[in-house]
Amino acid sequence: MSVSPASPSHSEPFEDEHVSASACPACIAAPSAEQMAKSGDIKGARIMLSLPTAHCAVCITDVERELMKQPGVKSARVNLTLKRASVDAAGDVEPAGLIAALDKIGYEAHELDPGMLSATEADKRGRDLLMRMGVAGFAMMNIMMLSIAVWSGAQDSTRDLFHWISAAIALPTTIFAGQPFFANAWASLRGGRLGMDVPISLAILLALGISLFETMHSGAHAYFEAATMLTFFLLVGRYLDYRTRAVARSAAEELAALEVPRATVLRDGEEVTVPVSELVPGDLIRVRPGGRIPADGEVTEGQSESDRSLLTGESLPVQVLPGMALSAGEVNLTGPLTLRVTAAGRDSSLHRMADLVAMAESAKTKYTSLAERAARAYAPIVHILSFSAFCAWAWITGGDFRLAVNIAAAVLIITCPCALGLAVPAVVTAASGKLFRKGLLIKDGTALERMAEIDTVVFDKTGTLTMGAPRPQNLSDLSPEALSVAMALAEGSSHPLARALHEAAAVQGGVPATLSDLREVPGYGVEGVWQGQRVRLGRANWIGAAEGATTATHLAIGETTPISIRFADTLRTGAEEAVAGLKAQGKQVWLVSGDVEGAVSDLAARLGIDTYRAGALPAEKAQLVSDLTQQGHRVLMVGDGLNDTAALAAAHVSVSPASALDAARTASDIVLLGKDLAPVSDAASISVRARRRIKQNFGISIVYNIIAVPLALTGLATPLMAALAMSASSITVSLNSLRLR
Repeated sequence: MSVSPASPSHSEPFEDEHVSASACPACIAAPSAEQMAKSGDIKGARIMLSLPTAHCAVCITDVERELMKQPGVKSARVNLTLKRASVDAAGDVEPAGLIAALDKIGYEAHELDPGMLSATEADKRGRDLLMRMGVAGFAMMNIMMLSIAVWSGAQDSTRDLFHWISAAIALPTTIFAGQPFFANAWASLRGGRLGMDVPISLAILLALGISLFETMHSGAHAYFEAATMLTFFLLVGRYLDYRTRAVARSAAEELAALEVPRATVLRDGEEVTVPVSELVPGDLIRVRPGGRIPADGEVTEGQSESDRSLLTGESLPVQVLPGMALSAGEVNLTGPLTLRVTAAGRDSSLHRMADLVAMAESAKTKYTSLAERAARAYAPIVHILSFSAFCAWAWITGGDFRLAVNIAAAVLIITCPCALGLAVPAVVTAASGKLFRKGLLIKDGTALERMAEIDTVVFDKTGTLTMGAPRPQNLSDLSPEALSVAMALAEGSSHPLARALHEAAAVQGGVPATLSDLREVPGYGVEGVWQGQRVRLGRANWIGAAEGATTATHLAIGETTPISIRFADTLRTGAEEAVAGLKAQGKQVWLVSGDVEGAVSDLAARLGIDTYRAGALPAEKAQLVSDLTQQGHRVLMVGDGLNDTAALAAAHVSVSPASALDAARTASDIVLLGKDLAPVSDAASISVRARRRIKQNFGISIVYNIIAVPLALTGLATPLMAALAMSASSITVSLNSLRLR
């Protein structure tokens, strides 16, 4: 049965949880995809799958259709923004079957623990701000039309009528739309602080109070338009600021959710499936080929190969033999294994890495932006100026509190931090748009500011500077017969080198030879019989070949001398330009990897990177970033793997490719949307220009206050004039920010 995600009948059984579509480039590019992304997840879904390679509307349709074909699946919904599939299925449906079905149609999937992801859903605050901003803007335009009639000469009862109508619009509007400021101001006062929302709320309430008083006493001037205009522009700044921060999610929760929620335990010789939380040291667990290791343990039975690339960055699978220690998160590749658990749950290596990320994220939230520092200095000055104006004018006029309140309100409005509030988010929004067009998505509001401060860049190797896909380098050395035999043997294995060899041979027009007795020997390679001779493809010590310094597999045909097939990783597009561009800007460039010395030094020499470190474990990568930071450097970390997550979170600012694991992508501040790495260098230069523009905006705000505040203090500006001046400064700041585009 096929399912259309846009079909009303499909959405009926679900209770949608709305999400922000802004984080997804495909949603922005395709309105239909955005609608689909907003459709949300299935609430209470039993199975959650991570889909790191899903990126467009076609992906949604393909994945949902394939999942719905599986027996026992009642409903399936893909959330493109979060790159997850939520599946409501019968109790006997196993996630492994769904993952295998998606793998057949070309989609990578990982099981997630739904319980660990409850706090990562997008919230409603953005839509709430947007709604209040719309209400304030609509009311402002209507009140301005009534004010124009008053300014055109309406007198007496006609003027009073317009004022009352304005009051009827402005009072409920500002009470509703201004709630974010009122609530924050009240919270600040209860905490004994004077935050920026306190003078904002005072200005709005004073403008309303004065206007209501004037209207009740048939006064000539009311300032309802000033109150709504003030509220509208303040909400614009608040919404822009929110948008720059909204897409960030908790990396620690994503990382924790990647832990396999169930394990197969051997009890009295029988396999029993239990939650990982029930594993204890000493349990025997069975891990089949293709499965992820659920806990740290020691191999007691079986031979295989393990993919540690997510944990260590090492591109070549490691041979696994009895007695070896494996870590939670590794992937068993070729043969079934039995492990004795040594550490599970919160004691496992994967969970310790999650703790590292959480600690690093906590340190990063202490960063104080330029706007926050400016606000701290600005808030007390506003209160002092307004209160001083009230006292001075009450004393000068001999107790004319009506005039004193008017002038105090004008001071509050004219000093209202609209321009200050727009100075940073307007620039960040403009710079984010420019970088998005270059293929970079800014996730954190302060990322650009932090990017402008970097002087050191640390690159990961596998999956970042390289594509993480090995390619055979010397297939031309093989005779046509040897190539056919190698291709046929490679067909019988899911090993990454075997798959790469088969693909490359197919591109060269190779035809697999006909073999008999083909079988894979876990941990060693593949063997078969060709024309009466035994043929093997695999490790050097199994084939009888000499070990080389580079990554290679070896082919033996009968008793002939084995042939070594060498592999090299493919350089990512734009890697050379990115490194050269950053060095030209005076940045110090590092290469750090969990891979072996030879592979890392070769790549460093190829890219002109003078400083590198090989064989680095995840904690060592994070420690390197911390050490550089303690030496006074501002570090940009560029990485993609689970082993980079702690370093990404610990760095001053971080970038990961869109192809990175969810946890790494979530820990980073900026996501590289395409395969080209060159925009990383552009981001560094654009961030410097953005920071310069932010400082210009602060300069405009300061000049505006130097000119306008004396006018308000001397009684030359009414609250309406103050609101217009404040609006003019906000528009000037916005236009200056747009020059960055």
